[in-house]
Amino acid sequence: MKAVTFGEIMMRLNPEGYLRFVQANSFEVSYAGGEANVAVSLANYGVDAAFVSKVPAHEIGQCVVNELRRYGVGTKYLLRGGPRLGVYYCEKGASQRASKVIYDRAGSSIATAKAEEFDWDGIFEGADWFHWTGITPALGGEMPEACLQACKAAKEKGVTVSCDLNYRKKLWSREQAGEVMAKLLPYVDVCIANEEDAKDVFGIEAENTDINSGKLDHAGYISVARQIAQRFGCKKVAITLRGSISATDNDWAGMLYDAASDKAVFSTTYHVHIIDRVGGGDSFGGGLIYSLMNGKDTQAAVEFAVAASALKHSIEGDYNMVTLAEVEKLAGGDGSGRIQR
Repeated sequence: MKAVTFGEIMMRLNPEGYLRFVQANSFEVSYAGGEANVAVSLANYGVDAAFVSKVPAHEIGQCVVNELRRYGVGTKYLLRGGPRLGVYYCEKGASQRASKVIYDRAGSSIATAKAEEFDWDGIFEGADWFHWTGITPALGGEMPEACLQACKAAKEKGVTVSCDLNYRKKLWSREQAGEVMAKLLPYVDVCIANEEDAKDVFGIEAENTDINSGKLDHAGYISVARQIAQRFGCKKVAITLRGSISATDNDWAGMLYDAASDKAVFSTTYHVHIIDRVGGGDSFGGGLIYSLMNGKDTQAAVEFAVAASALKHSIEGDYNMVTLAEVEKLAGGDGSGRIQR
């Protein structure tokens, strides 16, 4: 099985532990991005995963290549060149203090890349799955066109396409997102969203729901998924359900809607004590893609995806550094956290 992901990877800089930016004398360095995070998850599960992007030709760009290779992700289609690597600063929240992210990504190598640089016919040779997120077209320039070309090429080759809406208000407006994503979603087989994305991008809102109080209404989310599927022709729609108790403690679950049967299933709800929530949605996406690539039924697929993501919340950094066996154990009902000897 071969999966391809496409997007931006950045340098992540974060203060040690729970220090605030203004307290930090040094920053820890790692490299991550939504689609790269998914590729790492898939590689961990044994999938042949390749990441497509563009990074500078200098040593910092090489750090990205080395990091991806370290975790088994293919870099054959990682273009080199352009002016710079994007950076994001991450301050971890705790208790009632929210986490904070500051971006410095304008003019990055991928944001300034040309659509014609990507040989999608070659990239998708032998591929089974293609994943991208709404962050990629939001980078502007020729990235919306690059995404469109990628989606068209994938469909021509019979490759399943998934997209995580991943709305980022710091990158584009709701109006821009809605216009561009409406052109791309008809090529998407599996759409992934959180409790806010559908509203922000398409104006589709779950009724009787308040994520800040932890109140989530199942019927409202089924309606959201059904509307997305009917509007764009998606075969499946997955929604992550986060009940925010504090920055440190959340209730975490997911839903998977199957358009063919017009039925939705909900996962087990996990109470997670958060070590690092960045990449939580990406780990859900990676788990869902793996499950569907391997023919799991709807209930088993969402259980695996949510279990994978629940475990990610306990891990520092963006990447979900868990094994297939660990996810299957939690999805099977063993969440005791007892020492494994």
